[in-house]
Amino acid sequence: MARRERVMRMSVELPLWRALSGYRVLTMLYAVGLFATAYDDFERPGVAVAYFAVLFVWTLATLPRVQNAAACTKRFLAVDLAVALSGIVLTPLVVSEQHIQDGGPTLPSIWTAGSVLAFAIKGGWRWAAFASTPVAVANLIERGHPARDTVHNVILVWVASIAIGYVVEVARASERTLARALEIEAATRERERLARDIHDGVLQVLAMVQRRGAVLGGEAGELGRLAGEQEVALRTLVSGGLVPVSRVSEDLADGAVVRLVEVPEEPAGSDGPVDLRTLLAPYAAAKVALAEPGAPVLLEPAAARELAAAVGAALDNVRRHAGEEARAWILVEDEPGEVIVTVRDDGPGIPEGRLAQAEGEGRLGVAQSIRGRLRDLGGRAELISTPGQGTEVELTVPKAVAGKDSRR
Repeated sequence: MARRERVMRMSVELPLWRALSGYRVLTMLYAVGLFATAYDDFERPGVAVAYFAVLFVWTLATLPRVQNAAACTKRFLAVDLAVALSGIVLTPLVVSEQHIQDGGPTLPSIWTAGSVLAFAIKGGWRWAAFASTPVAVANLIERGHPARDTVHNVILVWVASIAIGYVVEVARASERTLARALEIEAATRERERLARDIHDGVLQVLAMVQRRGAVLGGEAGELGRLAGEQEVALRTLVSGGLVPVSRVSEDLADGAVVRLVEVPEEPAGSDGPVDLRTLLAPYAAAKVALAEPGAPVLLEPAAARELAAAVGAALDNVRRHAGEEARAWILVEDEPGEVIVTVRDDGPGIPEGRLAQAEGEGRLGVAQSIRGRLRDLGGRAELISTPGQGTEVELTVPKAVAGKDSRR
């Protein structure tokens, strides 16, 4: 069954856009309420009523524009800021001189900050600084002189909007970093899975062809030489792997996008636990003894297959490194919280430092086919080898997480 691509979009900006939508509606109602309570201060209430009618319709009609960064275009931001500035500049024309001297609010009041915040969320701190400047100038013109409360409010809006814009930029950078990390992790897991499958099949066949060709000579020897070259090339590719370039949305404000390879669901009828003994039974042979419990050893299907494949990889190592005459023993232990499978042989053992050297050469039998499989299942693989006394590989898989983790 084909593997599916799952897309995850991460964005910390969406809550900010929702908060901005609510802020615009509430502050619009607040500005209308201030007008109603201070109606006597207005010398030209008709002009104020017309402005608030425009503000009311504009705020409600443009709510879809402040749902996300894609909808919040530059043209909308420019018109929205013009609506706010118009209200500030109109204030001296519709209110009494005493209203201005007492430090009364402008027509849009704190609704103006919503326009500046839209710039901050859309474009970061530079856009916020750009939008805050004309608002500051309009407030100073409305007052006629730089009063203390006016300067205080101007600086507050300027600093707050720039701070929010900077936080948004940091959040975007963090999202891109997280997306890259998740994608690298997904690519690494997929590479390790492919490395295990290739090691269990293709690489083993190429190595066998190389050995047999060297023995037979002639055309078979040439074929063996080519097989050896391809084995080296394939091991190099598998051990290095390719990590795709991280994908992010075209509009960064939409959040980072991560595409992960999703393992398909198990076929119908295979959802139930599998008896591990049935998967290990084919490994029993004249020189491989299998000791198992009398009762079924149940694991999730994917976990049971991976554990059995790890056992097969351990036996392949026995045949390859200990010789065809080496004997091996498989012991299965069904503990309350975990399953332990031990593979032991009577071969010459592994010299100290040989595993690290093999991994450096791209030979991934232990690193990926055994330890990699167990790590993906949430388990562990312990290898004990004494030169001249054989090798013992202990594979442990926890029952509680085996099924879930194996589907990552």
